[in-house]
Amino acid sequence: MELRQVRYFVMVAQELHFGRAAERLHIVQSAVSQQVRRLERELKAELFDRSARQVRLTAVGERFLPEARALLAAEERARAVVADLTATRATTLRLGTSTGLGTHLDRVLDVLAGLAPEIGVELVSARAQERLERVAARELDAAFIRGEADGAGPGGLSFVPLWQDPLVAAVPARHPLAASPGTVALGELAGLPLVLTDRRNNRALVDLVVNACHDAGFVPVPGPKSGSLDNTLTAIGAAGPADALWTVVYASHAGRLSTPRVTYLPFRNPGMELTTYLAVHRTDPPAGLDALLRACAATGESGALVPNHCPRS
Repeated sequence: MELRQVRYFVMVAQELHFGRAAERLHIVQSAVSQQVRRLERELKAELFDRSARQVRLTAVGERFLPEARALLAAEERARAVVADLTATRATTLRLGTSTGLGTHLDRVLDVLAGLAPEIGVELVSARAQERLERVAARELDAAFIRGEADGAGPGGLSFVPLWQDPLVAAVPARHPLAASPGTVALGELAGLPLVLTDRRNNRALVDLVVNACHDAGFVPVPGPKSGSLDNTLTAIGAAGPADALWTVVYASHAGRLSTPRVTYLPFRNPGMELTTYLAVHRTDPPAGLDALLRACAATGESGALVPNHCPRS
């Protein structure tokens, strides 16, 4: 038994006329007659009396009609359940993130929960290029990205500037620079090996730091190959004044990396910061995006740059 056969039967039972039923169903009369005949063969019973000039329900048809209507009503309820679940998923934002977002992400999520408690958030951590590719493929609704947005990633994306992310220098707590924590000039780090991730992993960060060193009058001494940030900080914390290393981390993330063996020093040099953008698909933005952008803009101390809520390329 097919639902369309049941639907055709109910329509004929209402109209008591195959032609009018076909018109209401927007199909040809022969298709209605054929499907009702198939239903009768499957049920092994005549549902309509076709002997008279007017089509009439048989006794079996009369008994079957309320059950057929109940079956169609159950179909509608099932469709409504699926529609509700789909609508719920539509209000779950899938956001691409990175660990360095630190307190910025905490503030955004707190404000978003207050602005739109009905919106859920699914956080997906991935490398920057993968985040962009997944937004382009609509596997993510949006992604946080640092650095230059122009020409970044696949086409079809818009980049909304959110806030500036200052960098801080991570140096051994036993180094003289850490003796009286304050700010540090890049030139004071010129003699220390610099540990940075490979450029292919974070082009914007590496280019910013290396170019800033050049502007400060030196070429950074390359340190040992960088592994994870945790391992890099462990190596920095274990180094003494004679074999000291340094690296950079985002100020918003440094608080979560607190360790007595490493000191974080803000830079006196201007420009030691990267812009964080929200990457979204240029067309058909997801439900909840406006609320997310308002949450980003409302995190006052983050210095959000967004005066309005419209994505732009």
